[in-house]
Amino acid sequence: MGHKKPSETTRSYLENAPLPNHGKTYTVVTHKEVIDNTLKLLKKSGFTVQREIYRANMNAQIAQGIYHIYPSRSDDENIINETEMGMMFAWTNSYNKLAKFQCAIGAYVRVCYNGMIAGDMMNFKRKHTGTANLDCHMNISDQVKNAEKYYKRILKDRDAMKCVELTQREQAELVGRMFVQEELIDSQQTSIIKAELEKPSFHYGTDPDNCWTFYNHVTHALKKAHPRYWLSDSQNFHDFIVAECLSTTVHGKVMNEKTKVSSETEVEVVEVDEDITDTQLIENVFLDSDW
Repeated sequence: MGHKKPSETTRSYLENAPLPNHGKTYTVVTHKEVIDNTLKLLKKSGFTVQREIYRANMNAQIAQGIYHIYPSRSDDENIINETEMGMMFAWTNSYNKLAKFQCAIGAYVRVCYNGMIAGDMMNFKRKHTGTANLDCHMNISDQVKNAEKYYKRILKDRDAMKCVELTQREQAELVGRMFVQEELIDSQQTSIIKAELEKPSFHYGTDPDNCWTFYNHVTHALKKAHPRYWLSDSQNFHDFIVAECLSTTVHGKVMNEKTKVSSETEVEVVEVDEDITDTQLIENVFLDSDW
């Protein structure tokens, strides 16, 4: 980690950043085409973009886009009536070969804008070679197509966390393991989490000794992650918490009735729409693009 702190920037800055020239085998996936394709596909799929956030390192060599979105056409009451969390789409792109293109549907906590991304949802990373442009467009389309299914899975994970108690000691042990063993957080983020445990910046609707509260202390600290790492760090942290706190045991102990996750909120694998073929995805992309 140890990178210069990235800064929030504008869409115009990313769109006008100088393009790289790495030779014939390198396919430039421009920040502009990622932004344009994302906004176009979200609109086509019935999503209203409520907020756009862009971050980048020096000269926009690595850039990140985060969109807070609302499914205007949804008829799912759980999604319509959800007030604590909103839906999010995020991507990371680079011009310096240090990061592959990545994108994912996730969620954000409205009170603080903390992000939440489950690991098995972010399964696409693409090097900038060959047909990278088309592949990236296709996978943005695929993520957006399954957005509501991913989002509902995240809401279930949140509800499950609210059923799990974590003592101060257990939280401290988890922070130590994330820093020393798992290398999920750096020293700056560890300090932020420690400060949040002592004096939280936000109230998340749960007690201090609750897994959901602890989760948000960590995702608050992850906001300091470099754009190159934020998506994968968020994913890896989510997987870590699911494994440690939402399984049948917590720190090797069988959960008692007070911390047991009910069958209604058990973690489940999200079933994405696998009926769509690569050919259909390509057709969908070309039907709504200027390619």
